[in-house]
Amino acid sequence: MHKHGLEAIDKTLQDLRGNKDLMGGLIVVLAGDFRQTVPVIPRGTMADEIKACFKSSYLWKQVKVMKLTTDMRIQNNCQNSQRFSDYLLKIGDLQEETTENRKIRLSNEFRKICPTLENLINLVYPDITLNI
Repeated sequence: MHKHGLEAIDKTLQDLRGNKDLMGGLIVVLAGDFRQTVPVIPRGTMADEIKACFKSSYLWKQVKVMKLTTDMRIQNNCQNSQRFSDYLLKIGDLQEETTENRKIRLSNEFRKICPTLENLINLVYPDITLNI
């Protein structure tokens, strides 16, 4: 993500909420693979890309980076857990096939249809009430 994108979100939230605190006083959660955050600058140098990256923003000092430490699929003994873990790593390493629009098509092996939000929550977090 280009640093100006996140800085624009910060300014917009401040304006909308009438609050000059960071992100208008809201807690903002960013998720993703930070190995892939360097923006592409057409005809730019590596230095241009580094200057444009989110870590070069004034906002970076305020970021608290949290890392996933427990694979819930493995913890729940999901039989597809190792294949899913390998699949995610391939996506992160840009080794998975993409469509013409550079989108990743999720393998049918890992798709689950959830008719309601409650079904989805129970599928993703089977013991959520035990951890509240």
